Amino acid sequence: MKCTTVIGARPQFIKAAPVSRAFAAAGIQQVLVHTGQHYDSKMSEVFFRELEIPLPQHSLGLGGGTHGAMTGRMLEGIEKILLEDRPDWVLVFGDTNSTLAGALAATKLHIPVCHVEAGLRSWNRRMPEEINRVLTDHVSDRLFCSSEPGVENLRREGITAGVEMVGDVMADTNKLAQEVVAGRSAEFLQTATPEMLADEFALLTLHRAENTDDPVRFRALVEQLNRLNIRVVFPVHPRTRKTLEREKLSLGDHIVTIDPVGYLEMVLLLDQARLVLTDSGGLQKEAYWSRTPCLTLRTETEWVETVEAGWNVVLGGEVESLAEMVDAVAKPSSWEPLYGDGNAAGRIVAALST
Repeated sequence: MKCTTVIGARPQFIKAAPVSRAFAAAGIQQVLVHTGQHYDSKMSEVFFRELEIPLPQHSLGLGGGTHGAMTGRMLEGIEKILLEDRPDWVLVFGDTNSTLAGALAATKLHIPVCHVEAGLRSWNRRMPEEINRVLTDHVSDRLFCSSEPGVENLRREGITAGVEMVGDVMADTNKLAQEVVAGRSAEFLQTATPEMLADEFALLTLHRAENTDDPVRFRALVEQLNRLNIRVVFPVHPRTRKTLEREKLSLGDHIVTIDPVGYLEMVLLLDQARLVLTDSGGLQKEAYWSRTPCLTLRTETEWVETVEAGWNVVLGGEVESLAEMVDAVAKPSSWEPLYGDGNAAGRIVAALST
């Protein structure tokens, strides 16, 4: 059996790592296609090194541009590869433009599609990620869900065939990463970002289009971040850096900006932080696994389980309440695994092998 896996962005590198290992262990041929959606070395190549993902057989280098232009170029590039390779399956992860392009290219060629992290819904159709995940789910043949709400969301949309709750492959990667970083000393963290070790800190990521492409909301977020009474460590996404420059916005002295970091360094940062401020979907879960409280800088979240467990709070539309909410964040007294036992990849590969 041969499976072509399409990836292109940081969360997909993290998800692909355990699945690639499971394919190799099962003796299944995997062809890895990297669209280049994240083309910066800090956002891409470092993850391949740290997570020991096999180098892609195909690198398209198609990052940048509008959503439509990017998705169209990816669709064309992936289609050419699939016509040559003719795999038994095409596997896609999550909700990026790479996800949708891979799923569309495959289904138009009548190649079965497997969607890992199926069934997520934010119920916000203004998010490009929501459109990507809904369309991908509706053309997929096997749909692997991270939690039961995903299964229920698909059922409501009439999708029941091929659906399976396997757990979260990011839990698999996090399990491995925690074992690795447990052997790293604080010296690694200090060498990477020595400025932040003087005090407790909040870890910030901010890159979603709903924030960076809305000048009013983005300016309000920056104003609130500048009012915080805690040191903030901010790995700045290239898109966000451009927005800060375009809007001529300055960050307070308490906000330490650093370049994007690798996965293992991010795990270390999460473990050290007092809280996480993020609009990333994956980082909400990673914060949960690190048992670090999270404040999600969006109007909703797909990861409702983390909110129900008390480890995640959603900012919502009232950006002016951000500073007050940060002061109120506290670590819950209890924690339990929400997304499986760290063996989702094995279940996925076993299902595709039958």
